[in-house]
Amino acid sequence: MKIYRLLAITMMLLNRKRISARELSERFEISLRTVYRDVETITQAGIPILSHAGANGGYEIMDQYRLDRQFLSLEELQSIMIGLKGVSVGVGEQEIGVLLDKVGALIAKSEHNMLTELNNQLIIDPNPWCSTTDKDKLHSIRNATRQRQLLRFVYTDSYSNVSTRTVEPMTIVMKGFSWYLHAFCLLRQEYRIFRLSRMKELDVLPALFTRRPEPVLTLGYEQHNKTSSPYVRLVLQLQPDARAQAEDYFGAEQIVTQSDGTLLITSQQPEGVWLYHMLLSYGPSLRIVAPIRIADIVKQKARQIVELYTEKH
Repeated sequence: MKIYRLLAITMMLLNRKRISARELSERFEISLRTVYRDVETITQAGIPILSHAGANGGYEIMDQYRLDRQFLSLEELQSIMIGLKGVSVGVGEQEIGVLLDKVGALIAKSEHNMLTELNNQLIIDPNPWCSTTDKDKLHSIRNATRQRQLLRFVYTDSYSNVSTRTVEPMTIVMKGFSWYLHAFCLLRQEYRIFRLSRMKELDVLPALFTRRPEPVLTLGYEQHNKTSSPYVRLVLQLQPDARAQAEDYFGAEQIVTQSDGTLLITSQQPEGVWLYHMLLSYGPSLRIVAPIRIADIVKQKARQIVELYTEKH
């Protein structure tokens, strides 16, 4: 509708120093004649738009003009923008970009230099260093969730078991560095959490579903993987060179430095394949004090690794 286009043009003008008529024409897929009419309409509404001719010409709003932002301070608006930029990588730059324009429109142009300085002081990027988000998959799941359409995909669980699932998508979750889908699984007939990176051959089905009463989503370990073993109490002894890695995962408050310089950690952790791999990642810097059962499992896996590199005669 025209009113939404007029609002969007206003937001862009409030966030940019100057915009040419051609850029507005291409952005909103309208003719130059329509751009001229829209700008005139906005001006008649009381928003002071200045027009500049020439090669670097275009439209801009007077520097001191901004929309009333009520009780939001510049720092609070900056926090909103940082958060939006942080999720835009996974949710989609275009969708979040429109929202950023609206928030930015609350900031006077005279404050933009100060905002740039504040933005350089804090950056939020939820993506890990070594991988990228599957935006197309996330976009399809979001649309299916909105439209209440069934999803079908091939799923590989943490034990490498492969199965085909048909689910009713409920909630998309970002936890840690990964995206998850909370959904009602028609195969298991209960709510499950699926990691997007383990979904293959995703298909949005035309069939619709009626949204069920959704339980409270705690995002705890039991909710994520109900088939796994319960928590296990670990007692670990690490060499000093592993302190940084240990603090990243366990937290400095769980680490006790002993008289000989080694580190002692006592922690409750959910048992599973991922736990053995995590313990192996410390290499020779880690000794599992207890339980002995976990130590034996890790020892066996270490032997299997050695066998892979042992020459066969």
